[in-house]
Amino acid sequence: MSTLLPLFVAAPAVTGIAGYLARDLRPAAPATSAGTAAPPPATPPHRPLVEYFNLAELTVTDAKGFVRQVERFQVEPWGLYMARMVDGSRYLQSWLLPGLSVRATVVHTRAGQHRSRDYVLDVGEFGKIAPRRWKAVDQYLDVVVRHRRSTHLHGVGDLLAAHAAGLVDTAQAHRAVERATAALDGLAAHDHDVERWLTAHDITLTWM
Repeated sequence: MSTLLPLFVAAPAVTGIAGYLARDLRPAAPATSAGTAAPPPATPPHRPLVEYFNLAELTVTDAKGFVRQVERFQVEPWGLYMARMVDGSRYLQSWLLPGLSVRATVVHTRAGQHRSRDYVLDVGEFGKIAPRRWKAVDQYLDVVVRHRRSTHLHGVGDLLAAHAAGLVDTAQAHRAVERATAALDGLAAHDHDVERWLTAHDITLTWM
């Protein structure tokens, strides 16, 4: 884990990423003299989550191997759009954007509902692996954007734990941090507005 700490600390005064990371890098509080227990450890480290998208069959195979039905796929030069129901009550829409190494997601209670302009951007590796098949590899880090208000980074503890456990190597972890930093930098430069940031990359997303 220590090999990653210099990268986190040095990564970017201009983006403020060091501030985002501070919460996740704090050591656990020790037990008090009164015997109060320290905070529980983070969730156990796990391998990167992998999903497979089958455009011909309108399905997605999730990280646990469950096959889920998809309502709609749409392919554009910049990525893959997917829309499907989740848990029978929520409507999930995502764009896999390989060029930016992020997956942009919004969730509603039903299709066609007024869409919030807040986003979750999952950092990872995304791309086509066959003419009608795509693959997504999650790299632990999530950028949560509240439209024109704030941008926050989550998942640093998970990435560090996976690296310490040997589930991702140093090069993979560095790529994840660099990709998150690029997203944070771009969003800060565009006033925490995902759509403006994407427009600067000639990307226009459409939603149901």
